[in-house]
Amino acid sequence: MSFLLSSPFLAPIVYATIAGAYLLVIPLLVLFYFKARWYKTGSLERVFLCFLAFFFFPGLLLLSPFFNFRPQARAI
Repeated sequence: MSFLLSSPFLAPIVYATIAGAYLLVIPLLVLFYFKARWYKTGSLERVFLCFLAFFFFPGLLLLSPFFNFRPQARAI
């Protein structure tokens, strides 16, 4: 265990963890937060949602082809 935490191996593990969180984990949580709150938000929360979309844009762009959150079609 101490071999993995030595200095040559610690930096790539930390960078991979941060990159994975920035590109996959947090944008996935943001997408589901968008789905849950998009039509119920107030003005300040909408600003917060836009900030999240701006800040995590690379991850949202990476994940967006795999999710379809469009409203269901109405029956006429």
